[in-house]
Amino acid sequence: MKTSYSIQEISDLLKGELIGNTTQQIEGPEQLESAKNNHITFIGSTKYIKFWAESKACAAIVNDNLTVEPGDNRALIKVKNADLAMAKILELFNPPAPEFETEIHPTAVIHETATIGNGCKIGANCYVGKNVSIGSDVILYPNVCVFDETTIGDNTIAWSGTVIRERCIIGSHCIFHTNVSIGADGFGYRPSDDGRGLIKIPQIGNVIIGHYVEIGANSCVDRAKFSSTIVGDGCKIDNLVQVAHNSIMGRSCIMAGHSGLAGSVTLGDGVIIGGSASIKDHTTIHSGATVGAGSGVMSDVSAGQTVLGYPAQEAKAMLKQWVAMRRLVKK
Repeated sequence: MKTSYSIQEISDLLKGELIGNTTQQIEGPEQLESAKNNHITFIGSTKYIKFWAESKACAAIVNDNLTVEPGDNRALIKVKNADLAMAKILELFNPPAPEFETEIHPTAVIHETATIGNGCKIGANCYVGKNVSIGSDVILYPNVCVFDETTIGDNTIAWSGTVIRERCIIGSHCIFHTNVSIGADGFGYRPSDDGRGLIKIPQIGNVIIGHYVEIGANSCVDRAKFSSTIVGDGCKIDNLVQVAHNSIMGRSCIMAGHSGLAGSVTLGDGVIIGGSASIKDHTTIHSGATVGAGSGVMSDVSAGQTVLGYPAQEAKAMLKQWVAMRRLVKK
C-alpha cells in the first residue's frame, strides 16, 4: 500500500483546481490545528479560513466559493464540496482491515445445515446456527453470533460482538459495527388481569435489513411482534440508536447517535433524525423530513418538513417561541 502522495497526484484524484505548489510528500489528512507539514487538511466554510495561516499543513482542500491564499511552498486544491473530497482522501489513506490467518477459524461453531458462500471469512468463537444461509465474501469478525434460519447477503461485514437473531434477513454490502443487536425481542408488556404484574407479549416476527445499510456500535434493531421490522436500502444508523419493534425505515434514512424510534414508527425515504431525538410510537415521518437534535416527535411530520423542540413543532414556529421566551426572561 502506498503511504505518501504528491500534491499533483492528489489533485488528479480529486479533479480539482490546483493553486500554488508544494514539494512536500503528503502522508495523511489532519484537521487544521493539528496538522504537520506532511499533512493535507480541509477548509469547508469561512469560519475555518482564519486557521489556515497558522496551520503547518502543506496543502488544503478548499470549497471553490472560498477565497484563500496558498502561501509559500503550500498548495490549495479547490473543489465543489470539500467534505466529499475529504471522503476520497480518507479512503486513499485508509489502513487495511484486520487480517484473517485462516478463512474459517477452527474455534468457530458452524451448524452442519448452514450454507457458507465462497470467499467468506469467519473469525474465532463465531457461532452460525441451523439453516443459516450466508452469501459470498461475507466477513464475521471474532465473537459474532448468527442464529437459526437467518439469511445474509453478499459482502456484508459484522464486527465483533454483533448478534443476529433467528429468522432475520440481511441484505448485501451491509456493515454492522461492534456489538450491534439485530432481532432481539421487541419491548412488549401488558398489565396482568389481577393488576399485580406484567404479562410479556411474545414477539414472533423478524427483522429485514436492505442492502448497503450501516449500523453503528451498540445499536439495536428489535424484531417485530408479528410481521417484520424493516430497515430500507442505504440507511445509515449511528452508535447507540434504538429501532423498536414493527418500525419501518424507508430508503437512505439517517439516524444520529442516541436517537430512537418507538414501536410501529414509519419513516419515509431520506428522513434525517438528529442526535438524541425521540419518536413516539405509531408516528409517521414522511419522506425528506428532518427532526432536529434532542426533539420529541409526538405526531406525524409532513414530507420535507423540519421540526424542532419538545414536543417537536415546525422549525420556524419553534424558533419564534424560543426568541419570545428569551425576551420574557430579559424583562
